[in-house]
Amino acid sequence: MSGKQAFIRSQLGLIKPFVEKCSLSVVRKTQDSIGKLTAVSYKDQVRTENIKVGHLNCAMLTPADELSGGVILYLHGGGFVAGNLDYAKGFGSMIAVKCGIKVFVVEYRLAPEHPYPAALDDAMDAYGYLLSGGYEPSRIALCGDSAGGGLCYSLCQKLRDKGRTMPAGIVAISPWTDLTSSSESYIINKKADPSMIVERLKYFSDCYLYGATADSKGRLHPNVNHDAEEDIRVKSDSRVSPLFDSLEKMPESLIFVGDDEIMYDDSALMHERLLDAGCKSELVVAPELWHGYVMYDLPERAGDFDKMSRFIKKIIPARKMLSWMALDNAAKIFPASRSRTWSNMFRVSATLKEEIDRDILRVALDVTIRRFPSIAVSIKEGIFWYYLEEISSTPEILDEKPYPLARMTMRDLRKCAFRVLVYKNRLAVEFFHSLTDGNGGLIFVKTLTAEYLYQKYGVKVPAECGIFDRLEEPSAAELEDSFVKYAGDYAASRKESDSFAIQGKREPDGFRTNTTFIIDPDFVRAEAKKRGVTVNIYLTAILIEASKRIQDKRVPNPKHQKDIKVYVPINLRKMFPSQTMRNFILGVTVGINPKQGDYSFDDLCTILSAQMKQQMTKKNLAAMIRTNVQSELSPFIQVVPLFLKNIIMKAIFNAVGERKSLFSFSNLGIVNAPKEYTDRVVRMDFVLGSQSSAPYNVSALTYNGNLYLNITRNCKEPTLEAELYQVLREMGVPHSVESNTRGKE
Repeated sequence: MSGKQAFIRSQLGLIKPFVEKCSLSVVRKTQDSIGKLTAVSYKDQVRTENIKVGHLNCAMLTPADELSGGVILYLHGGGFVAGNLDYAKGFGSMIAVKCGIKVFVVEYRLAPEHPYPAALDDAMDAYGYLLSGGYEPSRIALCGDSAGGGLCYSLCQKLRDKGRTMPAGIVAISPWTDLTSSSESYIINKKADPSMIVERLKYFSDCYLYGATADSKGRLHPNVNHDAEEDIRVKSDSRVSPLFDSLEKMPESLIFVGDDEIMYDDSALMHERLLDAGCKSELVVAPELWHGYVMYDLPERAGDFDKMSRFIKKIIPARKMLSWMALDNAAKIFPASRSRTWSNMFRVSATLKEEIDRDILRVALDVTIRRFPSIAVSIKEGIFWYYLEEISSTPEILDEKPYPLARMTMRDLRKCAFRVLVYKNRLAVEFFHSLTDGNGGLIFVKTLTAEYLYQKYGVKVPAECGIFDRLEEPSAAELEDSFVKYAGDYAASRKESDSFAIQGKREPDGFRTNTTFIIDPDFVRAEAKKRGVTVNIYLTAILIEASKRIQDKRVPNPKHQKDIKVYVPINLRKMFPSQTMRNFILGVTVGINPKQGDYSFDDLCTILSAQMKQQMTKKNLAAMIRTNVQSELSPFIQVVPLFLKNIIMKAIFNAVGERKSLFSFSNLGIVNAPKEYTDRVVRMDFVLGSQSSAPYNVSALTYNGNLYLNITRNCKEPTLEAELYQVLREMGVPHSVESNTRGKE
């Protein structure tokens, strides 16, 4: 024996005579101090998120180099009488760093103030929290030292007896599995063990089983069962001393023990009985070492952590990542059409009644991204195509910017192609359009918000109304490219005239103004019904009326005027059966030719409705899909290098993209949600980024009794907003207006 190992052994031997005489308060202070010192050693390598689970103080420890998608529930030692959250964080941080996995630590209630079964009940609650947070039992391992090691087995007994699924495995470090202290090693190793005393263990077990009585000075003294036979019977209960359980169906175990421990048999016999019960178990015996030696991180025993890491990787294999996925048909144009000042982005936000807790939102985001593997991705460049790759860690929560939908650089996209922003009580997710469309983005944000409500308030929002069950595995149907599946046999023509465009002076620094018209949806619905059109047609007609007035002012002679057309995205899932979470929208262009004369508002509604019905047939949409899909299916196009494809696609985008319409108007319609959601989420918004060459885009959704119509522009002049305001006033549409105009928050 040499080095650190010999030094620690000598120090333990020096303090051993004083251990038996220490008061409970001294034991607790000493143990907590050790934990704090250990945690300091790893603070730069671990991110700590403090979490409240009912009455329990807990923490999630995430290593900087996270190699596994699972989690360890760590139950600390201390004879059931000592160890606070700081102590648990200490060794928990060491495990997280050494094994490259999240570690969830819990400050379970201590005896004698809270005798058995308080610690076991708290361990059960902590395990339940991980399950509710999206971790499957197969991705949870238990780890405990000393009393915590025995508690791991007691927890598994309780889960088994209740018919619950047990975790993937147990790492037990010098587990205390026999509170009767009746095996031979308690006698044989009495002098050899430098760290533990039989009398002290009896003190701990009495506190745990019988509680304590305070003396006149308030000091606690454990109650004692003077009937020796009855005492043995109580302490032999298998939930207290798991060594006496049948041990059937226990998870696979890895047990570490020093062969000088008085509690050596607690580990050795546990290993033997696990094997006899048909369970898998491995026992690691360290010569000449003491109780809980692994926690001292001895250089001479570095191989123990390697063995622990391999065990964790075996029982919790690295989650299969979405290592490669081609962009869907609609998504391919977006990376190619990017510029130094523009990237195709959209945003969905939820506004809550109370200010957002960022730490809790980060936990909720960590759970949510595992449910959406085609959204939680980065954009990568291949030789022939861009592709998606699932991100390996949760992105940071960002501060809200002065304006929405700031450009994402290629460097940003290579890290993560969406971002989560917070401002007071509003959370927003901004998506690069290659990931999904507005419908998919809405589902993601609603699911994230529902998870936040659960993590923050314990509110369980039902998985309905576009809120996904976070415990459910994503289906293959959610990942498909539905464009290829539903392409028709014949392609539609792309020939179309250019549209009138609103010109404006660009903001020099890329600032984007977002103006929100908050409109009474009941009024709009009644007016649309009066004209026999949908709400979407009615709103489109209002936008075209405002645009027509702008052109009339700028180009008074009708002979010189251009068509006024709006691009209206259609959710194809309503026409073609699809569960895809990727892009599955296709736009139709509707509008008027001013050269044909004046149009009343009712004329506009009639014309736009007819155009929409004509284009929104299944056969026509399938032909439009074929037009978009056929080029990428060409063997010649497939082998063209990516840099050439980018040039070609950008040219196509410039020729047949934004020039054919004045702006896009995308309406997600009525957003429904369960009462548990609407009670705490007061508002939702959908915002499109401005176009690349034209200054405007318009989007809308209806939520909680309000229709939120958002106009985004990258120019200085509020031309469209001003004209729309006048149209709404003249038509008597009840509304209010908000904006992030420069100089305002």
